[in-house]
Amino acid sequence: MAAQMQTSKPTGPGAAAVLAAGTGTFTIGLMASLAGASAGLNNALNWYGPTGPLSGKTGVGVVAWLLAWIILHAAWKSKNVNFGRAFNWALALVILGFLLTFPPVFGLFARE
Repeated sequence: MAAQMQTSKPTGPGAAAVLAAGTGTFTIGLMASLAGASAGLNNALNWYGPTGPLSGKTGVGVVAWLLAWIILHAAWKSKNVNFGRAFNWALALVILGFLLTFPPVFGLFARE
Protein backbone atom coordinates (compact mmCIF):
# COMPACT_ATOMS: atom_id res chain seq x y z
CA MET A 1 0.00 0.00 0.00
CA ALA A 2 1.21 3.39 -0.88
CA ALA A 3 1.26 5.93 1.88
CA GLN A 4 -1.35 8.56 1.37
CA MET A 5 -0.11 12.09 1.62
CA GLN A 6 -2.51 14.45 3.34
CA THR A 7 -2.45 18.03 2.29
CA SER A 8 -4.14 20.66 4.34
CA LYS A 9 -5.71 23.75 2.93
CA PRO A 10 -4.33 27.10 4.03
CA THR A 11 -6.24 28.90 6.77
CA GLY A 12 -5.75 32.35 5.21
CA PRO A 13 -8.89 32.47 3.02
CA GLY A 14 -11.15 31.50 5.92
CA ALA A 15 -9.48 33.93 8.29
CA ALA A 16 -9.82 36.65 5.64
CA ALA A 17 -13.57 36.05 5.35
CA VAL A 18 -14.10 36.07 9.12
CA LEU A 19 -12.04 39.20 9.71
CA ALA A 20 -13.71 40.98 6.80
CA ALA A 21 -17.12 40.25 8.34
CA GLY A 22 -15.96 41.84 11.58
CA THR A 23 -14.68 44.85 9.66
CA GLY A 24 -18.01 45.33 7.89
CA THR A 25 -19.97 45.03 11.12
CA PHE A 26 -17.75 47.53 12.88
CA THR A 27 -18.07 49.95 9.96
CA ILE A 28 -21.87 49.88 10.15
CA GLY A 29 -21.72 50.65 13.87
CA LEU A 30 -19.19 53.41 13.29
CA MET A 31 -21.38 54.96 10.57
CA ALA A 32 -24.38 54.88 12.93
CA SER A 33 -22.48 56.76 15.62
CA LEU A 34 -20.83 59.24 13.27
CA ALA A 35 -24.11 59.99 11.48
CA GLY A 36 -25.64 60.82 14.84
CA ALA A 37 -22.83 63.25 15.51
CA SER A 38 -22.76 64.94 12.11
CA ALA A 39 -25.78 66.31 10.25
CA GLY A 40 -23.69 66.55 7.08
CA LEU A 41 -22.69 62.89 7.19
CA ASN A 42 -26.24 61.90 8.08
CA ASN A 43 -27.50 63.71 4.96
CA ALA A 44 -24.71 62.24 2.80
CA LEU A 45 -25.72 58.73 3.87
CA ASN A 46 -29.30 59.23 2.67
CA TRP A 47 -28.83 57.24 -0.56
CA TYR A 48 -32.47 56.17 -0.89
CA GLY A 49 -35.25 58.37 0.45
CA PRO A 50 -37.67 55.77 1.89
CA THR A 51 -34.97 54.21 4.07
CA GLY A 52 -33.14 57.42 4.90
CA PRO A 53 -29.51 57.32 6.06
CA LEU A 54 -29.78 53.62 6.92
CA SER A 55 -29.19 52.87 3.23
CA GLY A 56 -25.84 54.67 3.31
CA LYS A 57 -24.79 53.24 6.66
CA THR A 58 -25.29 49.67 5.48
CA GLY A 59 -23.95 50.48 2.02
CA VAL A 60 -20.68 51.79 3.44
CA GLY A 61 -20.49 48.71 5.68
CA VAL A 62 -20.96 46.37 2.72
CA VAL A 63 -18.26 48.21 0.75
CA ALA A 64 -15.88 48.00 3.74
CA TRP A 65 -16.62 44.27 4.12
CA LEU A 66 -16.04 43.58 0.44
CA LEU A 67 -12.82 45.61 0.24
CA ALA A 68 -11.46 44.00 3.41
CA TRP A 69 -12.30 40.55 2.08
CA ILE A 70 -10.65 41.18 -1.29
CA ILE A 71 -7.49 42.66 0.25
CA LEU A 72 -7.12 40.08 3.01
CA HIS A 73 -7.89 37.17 0.68
CA ALA A 74 -5.28 38.37 -1.80
CA ALA A 75 -2.72 38.70 0.99
CA TRP A 76 -3.52 35.40 2.73
CA LYS A 77 -4.85 33.12 -0.03
CA SER A 78 -2.04 30.59 0.18
CA LYS A 79 -0.85 31.22 3.73
CA ASN A 80 -1.51 29.62 7.05
CA VAL A 81 -2.39 32.38 9.46
CA ASN A 82 -3.35 32.22 13.11
CA PHE A 83 -7.09 31.62 12.68
CA GLY A 84 -7.75 31.98 16.40
CA ARG A 85 -6.23 35.45 16.44
CA ALA A 86 -8.22 36.49 13.34
CA PHE A 87 -11.39 35.13 14.93
CA ASN A 88 -10.76 37.01 18.19
CA TRP A 89 -10.19 40.27 16.30
CA ALA A 90 -13.35 39.68 14.28
CA LEU A 91 -15.32 38.95 17.45
CA ALA A 92 -14.05 42.16 19.06
CA LEU A 93 -15.00 44.15 15.94
CA VAL A 94 -18.48 42.61 15.85
CA ILE A 95 -19.07 43.40 19.53
CA LEU A 96 -17.88 46.99 19.06
CA GLY A 97 -19.98 47.34 15.91
CA PHE A 98 -23.10 46.16 17.72
CA LEU A 99 -22.43 48.41 20.70
CA LEU A 100 -22.07 51.43 18.42
CA THR A 101 -25.57 50.84 17.02
CA PHE A 102 -27.36 51.03 20.38
CA PRO A 103 -28.88 54.40 21.39
CA PRO A 104 -27.18 54.64 24.80
CA VAL A 105 -23.81 54.34 23.06
CA PHE A 106 -24.29 56.38 19.89
CA GLY A 107 -26.24 58.91 21.96
CA LEU A 108 -22.93 59.83 23.57
CA PHE A 109 -21.81 61.17 20.18
CA ALA A 110 -25.14 62.70 19.13
CA ARG A 111 -25.37 66.33 18.21
CA GLU A 112 -27.54 68.44 20.48
